[in-house]
Amino acid sequence: MRCLVTGATGYIGGRLAPRLLAEGHTVRCLARKAGRLRDVPWASRAEIAEGDLRKPETLPAAFDGVDVAYYLVHSLGQQGFEAADREAATNFAAAARAAGVRRIVYLGGPEPTEEGEVPSPHLRSRAEVARILLASGVPTAVLRAAVIIGSGSASFEMLRYLTERLPAMVTPRWVRNRIQPIAVRDVLRYLVDCASLPPEVNRGFDIGGPDVLTFQEMMQRYAAVAGLRPRMIVPVRPLTPSLSSHWVGLITPVPNAIARPLVESLIHEAVAHEHDIARYVPDPPGGLTGFDRAVELALTKVRDAEVETRWSTASGPDAPAEPLPSDPKWSGGTVYTDVRERAVDAPPAALWRVIEGVGGEHGWYSFPLAWSVRGWLDRLVGGVGLRRGRRDPHHLQVGEALDFWRVEEIVPGELLRLRAEMRLPGRAWLEMRAEPAGEGRSRYVQRAVFLPRGLPGHLYWGSVAPFHAVVFGGMARNIARGAEQSPAVASRSA
Repeated sequence: MRCLVTGATGYIGGRLAPRLLAEGHTVRCLARKAGRLRDVPWASRAEIAEGDLRKPETLPAAFDGVDVAYYLVHSLGQQGFEAADREAATNFAAAARAAGVRRIVYLGGPEPTEEGEVPSPHLRSRAEVARILLASGVPTAVLRAAVIIGSGSASFEMLRYLTERLPAMVTPRWVRNRIQPIAVRDVLRYLVDCASLPPEVNRGFDIGGPDVLTFQEMMQRYAAVAGLRPRMIVPVRPLTPSLSSHWVGLITPVPNAIARPLVESLIHEAVAHEHDIARYVPDPPGGLTGFDRAVELALTKVRDAEVETRWSTASGPDAPAEPLPSDPKWSGGTVYTDVRERAVDAPPAALWRVIEGVGGEHGWYSFPLAWSVRGWLDRLVGGVGLRRGRRDPHHLQVGEALDFWRVEEIVPGELLRLRAEMRLPGRAWLEMRAEPAGEGRSRYVQRAVFLPRGLPGHLYWGSVAPFHAVVFGGMARNIARGAEQSPAVASRSA
């Protein structure tokens, strides 16, 4: 079948597309910018269509000839996300109906199980999207999952960092609510197999793993699997969802804007009250993946640097379309730059390895305290901060998050361009280049670019410029030194 995957730049969509390809389906991915999928390992085997679910005129070509359409997008963490998701789902449903799509598959959230329980805005929006798709006139399968356990998922990283960093903690009372987590591998199996559901199936299904646990039990069992001592957990009444999300944002890489809707979802019990999906997609011979095994698999992926996708891969609406100020289509305006160059006694390949390894656990090669303070300040004003890290310690892809940057362009061996996603009164980029200089040497060229927005932008640049010699100068110096001290260069010198 020809399957259309929306949200292919996100956590689930980025894992579903290669699995559909492995099953022999033709896969077309809808993205606002095709370049966001340029570097994924399966890109050459998929069709990439440019379009925006909030711009219905861009959708007919993407839906043409499609048999099964997957709706895997959401606006979580953005202002007005309920209205945005309503509009996107309505346009998706209309386009699917007009194109004669035979099946829609949607991954949503759990529904409250207690009568009269008021769902959080996040779950309310997920339920509204489900209703829109079920009423589309196209047979629709809605899969309702609670907490998804897998390397790189926002829920798993919340659980992981809270448990690993806090041997003792005061927690909100919702940690005693029951949850039925599910392994990401089982979610993906359901998504793939739902492509073949009979045409008369138009309904929602609860999906969950074999274990029903409280969040408190999940932390204790995570600790046991990870080889940690039992955690001391004291639930108290006063911690509201808002306070809890700030607490989660302080301890984990998940920023407040995403932590809050996740926390608000956890204040409801999320237990499957039917397993009807098994009539159409039977459980695997060994049964669904248990919680402990799911954690073990996720930790192995993290330890082996084999995380396929992370929650931070999805960036919501793509960055504004302002060109880089050096591009030919740049229309002018004030531009601040900081340019540093260094001669490097190492070949370009050695220099490139250091450039591509920047950020995450490797840091930014200068004044760690300054970078940490900037990250903390960003989190205080609702930004993503530095803790998003990176998916892979050695290799980057276009569109990936890298601490508080987004990878905008890569020319392997030559150029890495990052676009800032920290809270700024303007737009900022950081470029790093490795240029050949002959006879086994190279030149490192580093350029920071800032486009101020109004007077605050000019004042911001003026306030940070005095520190650039230390931060950017030190960065250029240490990257060059790192290349010169790499094992290959050291062995050559010896």
